[in-house]
Amino acid sequence: MSSTPPTSEGSGSSPESPTEGHAASPGREPSASQIGVSNAIFYALFVVMGGTYVVLIVGMLVADAAYMTEKTFDGITSEGRSILSAISHNPITTALADKRIQHSIWLSLISCTMSAVISVMIAIPMGYLISRHEFRGKRLLDAVLDIPIVLPPLVIGLSLLILFQFPPFRWIARDVVYQVPSVVLAQFSVACAFAVRTMKATFDHINPRCEDVAVTLGCSRAQAFGWVLLPEAERGILTAFTLAWARSLGEFGPLLIFSGATRMKTEVLSTSVFLEMNVGDIEAAVAVSFIMVMAAVVVLILTRMIGSDHHAIQ
Repeated sequence: MSSTPPTSEGSGSSPESPTEGHAASPGREPSASQIGVSNAIFYALFVVMGGTYVVLIVGMLVADAAYMTEKTFDGITSEGRSILSAISHNPITTALADKRIQHSIWLSLISCTMSAVISVMIAIPMGYLISRHEFRGKRLLDAVLDIPIVLPPLVIGLSLLILFQFPPFRWIARDVVYQVPSVVLAQFSVACAFAVRTMKATFDHINPRCEDVAVTLGCSRAQAFGWVLLPEAERGILTAFTLAWARSLGEFGPLLIFSGATRMKTEVLSTSVFLEMNVGDIEAAVAVSFIMVMAAVVVLILTRMIGSDHHAIQ
């Protein structure tokens, strides 16, 4: 006859498993020094990764400046001139004295400004419609607007050239292709995409409530857009203009195919660099490149100053 061993009070509760005991025990929190070391490593990695690109950009600019400085002092040494003559005798002043470079500078300034103005005029309504309204085919339109950004520049120039072989564009091809208007059109075809993206992002960040209140108070959509929305989008418009202008200044591929690189006709700064390199004049090519860099920097600085002043006033 088997007997059941007596059970003590509370024997029904099973002993705590090692796993449950480990889970129940509190984890050790990192010390302040460990957190500090972890944060230092985190930011150091980010600084190194981001700083690499900054160093690359600065290095290119410094290399251009060093090359021109070297050539300037080489000319001074070979010709026995004083150091002060470097102010008036250097690759930049030599390039600026060239009538062909002067023509390319003026054409670049005029064409880039016209392209940027037209780009902003198109980008404002396009960005507004995409940002504020839902309609059939919106995603397709959004994708089409990105095509100039992702296409190779040479393909854009070739596509423009082929486009003007068909009516109604063929009827005005003689006055556009390989003429000054083709420069503006080639720059606009790429720059406008960046302006549209900028204006869409600008309208996305503006609360539509004020615009709706204006409509509720009796304003038409056009009045609410002009009196309420546009003043709020002023900085975005300025940014879109700057991006379009800078993008137009650096355009090369479409210009080479659609406009050509004819001296004193369709030559702009970007094609001047190409032409100077073709004839083996590296000094002039670097000088023109540095002129483009300085022009871009001046535009960016002015934009930042105007934007900061506007922000401070508001």
